[in-house]
Order: sequence, then C-alpha cells, then structure tokens
Amino acid sequence: MASSKVVILGTGGTIAGTAASATDAVGYAAAQLGVAQLVAAVPALASRSLECEQVAQLDSKDMDHATWQRLAQRAAHHLARPDVAGVVVTHGTDTLEETAYLLHRVLAPAKPLVLTAAMRPATALMTDGPQNLLDAVTVALDAQAGGVVVAFGGRVWAGAEVRKVHTYRIDAFAAGDAGPLATVEEGSVRWSRAAPKTQALGLAAIAADPARWPRVEIVLNHAGAGGMLVDALVAQGVQGVVVAGTGNGAVHHVLEAALLRAQGAGVRVLRSTRCASGPVIGEAALPSAGALTAVQARVELMLQMLPTE
Repeated sequence: MASSKVVILGTGGTIAGTAASATDAVGYAAAQLGVAQLVAAVPALASRSLECEQVAQLDSKDMDHATWQRLAQRAAHHLARPDVAGVVVTHGTDTLEETAYLLHRVLAPAKPLVLTAAMRPATALMTDGPQNLLDAVTVALDAQAGGVVVAFGGRVWAGAEVRKVHTYRIDAFAAGDAGPLATVEEGSVRWSRAAPKTQALGLAAIAADPARWPRVEIVLNHAGAGGMLVDALVAQGVQGVVVAGTGNGAVHHVLEAALLRAQGAGVRVLRSTRCASGPVIGEAALPSAGALTAVQARVELMLQMLPTE
C-alpha cells in the first residue's frame, strides 16, 4: 500500500510572515511563524498524515549556501523513508527559483519534492499561503507527481524552469516558454506534461563546507556597459561570472572584452539573457547558458565548480 505521509520542511519566507494590519501586504516581517503553525491554519490538512520540521527561519532574500546544504540533506533524508510519499518545502518567493533549481540538480528525486510560498503574509486579509500549502500537499500525494516542482497560485511548475516574474501579484511565477506542468483544481491535479529529467549530482556534490563553495557573481549588460565590475571581481578572486546579456545574450564589446580577459585568467563564464523568456542560441566567444535564467546559470556554474572532498 502506498504511503500517504507528507513531510513539510519550513524555511520561513512571506508565507510565514506577519504584519500589524490585515490590509498590509508589503510592510510585513517575513519568517515569523513556524511551519507547524502554518499547517494548523489550514483546516483541510487536519485529516492528512503530516510531519513538520523547521529547517530554517529566514527571509528568502537572505538565503545562503549553508541553508541550501541543510535543506537538501533534510529533504533527501525524508524522501528516502519508505513511509513518506513526498516532501513539501515552505519558502520565500524571492529566491525560490534558485533553491528549486539547486534541489532539482542535486537530488532529482523520484518522489515529489514540492516547494511552495506566498506573496502575502499569513496575517493578510486575503492571504494566499494556506491555499498554496494545501495545493502543495495535494501535489505531493498525487500518483503522477515526481521530481522537484513548485506549487503556487493553482499551478505546478518544474523546479528546472520556474522563475519569479512579478513583484506583487499572487500569480507571480512562470516558466518562460515552457509553461506549467499542471493545474490544481478543487483538490485534484490535472497534468499537462511531464517534468524535465536530470541525472542527480547527489548530496556528495554539495558536501563541502559552504564557506568553500566557489564564488560566482552575475553582471548585467546594458547600454554603455563597461568592464570595470568584471575586472574588479577578478581582482577579488571570483571564480565564475554569469553575464545577463541583452536579447539573445548579446554583450557590449567593452564588457565582452573584460569577460574574455577573465576567461583567459581561468574564470568560468556563462552567457545568459536578461529577457524573461527564450534561450541563448548560436555560437559566440562566451559559452551559452541555454534556457537557464541568470540566477539558474549561477547555481549551475557553482555546482559544476564545487570542490570534491
């Protein structure tokens, strides 16, 4: 008999945030409520077999490598349990796409690992967190679910593709050209396509002390862009640079020259785009990040460069 237990790992974020007024959806403090409190606020979850664990308690703008490492370890631990059907992670929206991509590349689990979040704090008059959490548990228990996905705003996004596309609206996520994997409707999941697959790097890939993880930074191409920032980063010992180019990953010739100098000095460089959708295609002097966003490309480059124990 298939297990019906779901483990919910809390990391903080707006979904756990509070404000002094129910009409305040901006001036709130993130990461104030524990994950067990979030679950208790959703009556429909009372009949589900759930376990809660607080992995971290932070505003996701402050997400760090040590928390990523700990979250991946705890998620892997629970996913390996035969009595667990899936794992849900409550997270902030600001860096959710980065966390989702890292978990996708490191764990690529057969069981569902579902991230969810909220755009409005728990105290808001019309908070979106409880419905998103309920949907995430629904997805974690769905027979067709698997891999790292994000349940948000009634839709399911692939962890390899999701990106935040709005600063305020509750439908704040998309997946570029790919679109959603599924829709959650009245407690049922309607799948449109399968999630993209990858070969898991495994926890050993991120076993090194987070203080030793390679430093990878992002620079932006724009009119009049220069190379001063890249030169300064190289002087400070940066190990990787992602450039968010204009259009199809185009880079101002002065900035490109600095990036080529950095590449010649042994710094790894990837070329992405600042556009919301579309891959970087075609040959160029700087290697393409493909369809990865700049922040996903940063995670990918860092994972490729992580030291082995």
